[in-house]
Amino acid sequence: MPLVIYLLGLAVFAQGTSEFMLSGLLPDIAADLRVSVPAAGSLTSVFAVGMIAGAPLLAIASLRWSPRRALLTFLIAFVLVHVVGAVTPSFGVLLATRVLAALANAGFLAVALAVATRLVGPDAKGRATSALLGGVTLACVAGVPAGALLGQLWGWRSAFWAVALVSVPAVFAILRSVPGDRGEDAPPSARRELRALRRPRLLVTLLLGSLVNGATFCAFTYLAPLATDVTGFAPGWVPALLAVFGIGSFAGVTLSGRFADTHPLPLLVAGGLALLTGWIAFAIVAANPAAAVVLLFAQATLSFAVGSTLISQVLYATPEAPTLGGGFATAAFNVGAALGPWLGGVVIGGGLGYRSPIWVSAALVATALLCGALAVGLRRPATVPTA
Repeated sequence: MPLVIYLLGLAVFAQGTSEFMLSGLLPDIAADLRVSVPAAGSLTSVFAVGMIAGAPLLAIASLRWSPRRALLTFLIAFVLVHVVGAVTPSFGVLLATRVLAALANAGFLAVALAVATRLVGPDAKGRATSALLGGVTLACVAGVPAGALLGQLWGWRSAFWAVALVSVPAVFAILRSVPGDRGEDAPPSARRELRALRRPRLLVTLLLGSLVNGATFCAFTYLAPLATDVTGFAPGWVPALLAVFGIGSFAGVTLSGRFADTHPLPLLVAGGLALLTGWIAFAIVAANPAAAVVLLFAQATLSFAVGSTLISQVLYATPEAPTLGGGFATAAFNVGAALGPWLGGVVIGGGLGYRSPIWVSAALVATALLCGALAVGLRRPATVPTA
């Protein structure tokens, strides 16, 4: 695996940290900028919206650029808006920087997925996807706790400075190792790439990705109240449980990198069925601390193994449109990341308790399995009985 892919993964790690670290910084931001905590929470919401809208739009906008120019533009913009966010005294300006950071993140990830799969060749897209998405999982394991620690030691602004600094090595890696030209015979065409995205296989894969990721973040978002109110852990155990989830997610993308290129269908089918079984079991035994920890790790592993494999299958399904394929994959998975927590909030708000998001996660995975089975069934030609 080329070193530049791991350095691109470092940039993805910084971007994943930026996306998730606000959960531990919101009270300090609210106090410093003199807004309410719910108002500060909008910083997270606008980032998600920016990722969903920005991924396909910026992928289209960057089609005429070289890979090096696109990655540098998005990454340098990401660094600069974090610098602005770190020094601004205005909540409105900080809110604007979160939108711009999300757009830059979405554009960078879409292009990085295309570049990484191009650098490793046609039969290693799963390994390249795993290396990049490993940055997101490491953000859950190390980046988010580190951001919270920096916030406690030196204030929330130090976390923004750290994200900017961690991104800098990737700038030099892009300058050194990413091609300055596309190396294509035909110039890129938005119309041609969009036409390639209308394939049923791709649309089904994007739908499955949204559902599986929705299930993942539906349960993960409400892990803290589940752990304290249902399982009976003391609040001080919550960071350790988040770390267990992060370690499991890293194991999942590693597993995907090992098998997604050679055995994607068995991984998706077996992993999907195991994921459904695991969510059901988790909902039933959530009050048992030992079982909850084991299932938390298992579900994180399975969720990211299946999710990463689906992303690589999007790229396999769009060989003529790798940039837009990466853009729509990014958007689809962020739709899931927004949909899952919302559905979890609905069932909790309905008085169904903190186990209920896990049942929603099970329902989302069951829906994904049903959609996948229907899609496979429709692709099979009908057999004509012979006389």
